[in-house]
Formats: sequence, C-alpha cells, structure tokens
Amino acid sequence: MTGVAITVDDTDLAARLVKIDGLVDAPQHDLREGIGRMVQEQTRRRIEVEKTSPDGTPWKPNRAGTSILYAEGHLSRSVDYVASSSGVLVGSGLIYARPHQKGATIKPKKAKMLRFMVGDAAVFARTVTLPQREWLGLSDENRRDIEDAVIDWLGSILQ
Repeated sequence: MTGVAITVDDTDLAARLVKIDGLVDAPQHDLREGIGRMVQEQTRRRIEVEKTSPDGTPWKPNRAGTSILYAEGHLSRSVDYVASSSGVLVGSGLIYARPHQKGATIKPKKAKMLRFMVGDAAVFARTVTLPQREWLGLSDENRRDIEDAVIDWLGSILQ
C-alpha cells in the first residue's frame, strides 16, 4: 500500500485548542462589563450628538426648536447598564424614557385638560402626543463594535 502521511507537531496550536475547549468556563464578566460600557456610551452619544434612531433615521424635531431629548441631559445621564452572567441590559429608569422610545399620547387623568408651563406661560391641551424617537438600540456600527470587542476578548483568551 502506498500513501502519504503528514504529522504536525504544534504544541502551541494544541494549547490553543485546549483553551477553545475551555471557553465555556472563561471569565466573561470583563467582556460583558466592557460591552455594557460601550453600549452606554454609544447610546449617550446618540442622544447628545447624533439625534437619530439606531437605524439612522433622524428624530422628528420638537416644536420648541431645542435640542431633542437633551434639554437638561437627564435622559442621557440616566442611561445605565447591568452586566450579569446571562447578558447585558442597557436602559433608563426614568419614567419618560419609554414614552420617548415608543411614542405616546398623554391624556389628563382627572381634569378635562392638561396644563403645563412653557417658559412663563401656562399652556392647556386635551392631549399631548410624543412622537417615537427611538434612542435605545444598536446601529450596524454599534453591532460591529461589539463584534470587534468579542473578537479581541477571544484573542486575549486564546493567547
């Protein structure tokens, strides 16, 4: 019988394969913390500077002509994350975060009209409609940044 046999003795490769087998046990906390911090920063930039939805759609301007979703910076500063063994959660605990994300119609609960101040003037309305201004989510660029972070993390584990 004739044939060819090739034997490769690469102890470095063998060591890396052992590390790949152990990835399930690799400490992922630093990776998840890094991703959480990254998405937090991306989201804050979207609110403060970009003024677009994650898909790139510009937000609808407001009537006052002021900076959209950033009058005093409360929403941006409230963006936080929690990294756990099951993943990363990014969001805001502010009561008005969801209505801005999804859009909403505000109606009075007990009175016939809503009353709020615009500057020094009292304004009355039967309803107020908040247009959807999606501020939370991942753009294609954000996804690539996360993928790059995961690849870098894997590279550091496999060295």
